[in-house]
Amino acid sequence: MTAVDDLDRKPAEAVRIAVSRADDAAVALAEIRQQLATARPSFVLLFLPSRLQPDELANALRKSLPNTVVFGCTTAGQITSRGYEDSALLAIAFERRHFRVASTLFKPISPVSIADVVSQTERLVSQFRATPGRKRLALIFADGLSKQEDILVAALEAGLKDIPVFGGSAGDGLRFERTQVLHNGEFHSNAALLLLLETDLTFSGLGFDHFQPTEERMVVTRAVPEERLVLEINGSPAAQEYARLVKVPVAELSPAIFAENPVLVRNRNLYHVRAIQQIQGEHGLTFLSAIDDGLLLTLGRGKEIIRTLDTGLAVSDKDGKAPDFILGFDCYLRKLEIERKGLDGEASEHFRQRRVVGFSTYGEQHLGVHVNQTFVGVAFFRPEGGAPL
Repeated sequence: MTAVDDLDRKPAEAVRIAVSRADDAAVALAEIRQQLATARPSFVLLFLPSRLQPDELANALRKSLPNTVVFGCTTAGQITSRGYEDSALLAIAFERRHFRVASTLFKPISPVSIADVVSQTERLVSQFRATPGRKRLALIFADGLSKQEDILVAALEAGLKDIPVFGGSAGDGLRFERTQVLHNGEFHSNAALLLLLETDLTFSGLGFDHFQPTEERMVVTRAVPEERLVLEINGSPAAQEYARLVKVPVAELSPAIFAENPVLVRNRNLYHVRAIQQIQGEHGLTFLSAIDDGLLLTLGRGKEIIRTLDTGLAVSDKDGKAPDFILGFDCYLRKLEIERKGLDGEASEHFRQRRVVGFSTYGEQHLGVHVNQTFVGVAFFRPEGGAPL
């Protein structure tokens, strides 16, 4: 039986963490249940490794945690109290004395109905009555293969108005076959899960990457926007032109090459990553964010990834205190780059020190924008005044 995985050094107090690495869904959930035996959660977030079958886990969930509200999604990896993992079933129990939650499921999301998303979101907000003195935020978990997150998150921002939203796109290891979200005991593809949280904890949103623009420019000259597919760059076959710019043979293009050589899109004075997922067909490139004809792209060059990770996670409240925990959504391409450079142990140590838990995503949502190759998170602090939890 797996021992309880307390967060390194000083454990978080507003959440309880449980982890199982068992191969059987029923056994894994039994271990989760035992580790959470003394927790009193408002809800539990469950992040699945690709080796576990969602349907089997859903069946076992009804028996193992019958009276617990559970949400979650499939992942491209987990961030546990050990740091980066690939095969862990991770449960985060949000204590009810600090959190309230309401939820809604958008299905189908391909194609997205902006009007429906806005009205459904506004209805959720109006029905979830505010408690004086508490703060609100939203979490979004979307089918990571839906290719609809850009529109979805923009519509959510309109419906949520001044409520900040953060989240990640569900993953499927590196298979890119089927991604799902968990709501009301069932897993759903072509869907997105919205959680509206209320808490007495102060919190701060995080969002950072480690890329800077180079002088290499390119223009999308032929695309299939609804498929996030680029067929031509600079008038040449997309994969061939990209390979020329990053100075590798087309045959050597891989997720690791894409991770270390992303393309950037400029929005005013900020650059956002438009990550490449894979080669499509003979010369096409599939992206993880919106793409269109005429879009100007800039090749990105990475800064030192561990240093930017350490800087980005070094947040504190107004009294200079570290977070109780950080809920993190980290692009799987960041993990690939870190592993390729042999830095996964060092990155995991930073996650442990900063009490980060979460998962590796197929895309991240940060304050109304869908991004890639970015760490997005929410740092939760103890209630104002530093009163014990």
